[in-house]
Amino acid sequence: MLEIAVIDDPAAAGISLDPVRARLLAELVEPGSASSLAAKVGLPRQKINYHLRALEQHGLVELVEERRKGNMTERVMQATAASYVISPAALGAVAPDPGRTPDRLSARWLIAVAARTVREVGDLLTGATKAGKRLATFAIDGEVRFGSAGDRAAFADELASAVTALVSKYHDDSAPGGRPYRVVVAVHPRTPREKP
Repeated sequence: MLEIAVIDDPAAAGISLDPVRARLLAELVEPGSASSLAAKVGLPRQKINYHLRALEQHGLVELVEERRKGNMTERVMQATAASYVISPAALGAVAPDPGRTPDRLSARWLIAVAARTVREVGDLLTGATKAGKRLATFAIDGEVRFGSAGDRAAFADELASAVTALVSKYHDDSAPGGRPYRVVVAVHPRTPREKP
């Protein structure tokens, strides 16, 4: 089971968003059968089987084992990942694009950049997983409490200057075998439901 999987197929995204199927995916972090899931979810086994077939068809669950129980075979399924994220690629032409709103101080631009990050890193992760390789990435996640809007603006200016200096220092267009990396730095207010 993968720790996280990126869903980029529109049909699989739709399947995963169904509330019953999303609940089944959450339950199937541990292997389970239609009978065991029916008891947990409160739906008939036949209905659970219907949902499991849809999830299996789109690669969101997989068969772990088959057990013979009397005159029937019980299929034990497990989610293919502990958690999922839906890539903006599933939205096709209406997916957010930072090129359409290039205002780096705009919240909409930040969302478009984050969506692009999910799409690009999701594609790279899928390829690396299929190739049995690790994907070289780096992220920083922190929190800063600004005393004023002026402090926040000054911080943003200094951060932009520091990142620009680092990029200038290490960027080498002529490096043989070099590989371009995207650098994304974001600053936004913490939502009230987040715990520090």
